[in-house]
Amino acid sequence: MDISSETPGFSPEPEADATQSQPQTDEHMAMVANEAPSFEEFGNPATDTPGDAPGALAAVHDVPVKVQAVLGRAKMPVGDLLRLHSGMVVELDRRVGEPVDVFVNNRLVARGEVVMIDQALGVTLTEIVRPDR
Repeated sequence: MDISSETPGFSPEPEADATQSQPQTDEHMAMVANEAPSFEEFGNPATDTPGDAPGALAAVHDVPVKVQAVLGRAKMPVGDLLRLHSGMVVELDRRVGEPVDVFVNNRLVARGEVVMIDQALGVTLTEIVRPDR
């Protein structure tokens, strides 16, 4: 069966390879082998600060995010929750002196120690949590 008669645009002659159309000389091959590739330099995200790339992140600097410092958690039945009143203590799952978790938009980003600044509470970051990649 002759495929050339059934397939439009089919040519039985093989097309010329692009590498065959340009003769390769020893001089040309040596020049290509000696050229070092050039790559764009990228910064190190672990050491770069937002000021290192002016304007690169300027569009997101004013985007509000929710930051939470979680002292601990507790589970209890709804009945116990309804019986809570002023002065009662709710036991949390953390001990005194353990670091608190710092969340940004519900994602754990750091841990730290609770500090008092004037008459307000704050958190001194002691560990940055990096997501496993």
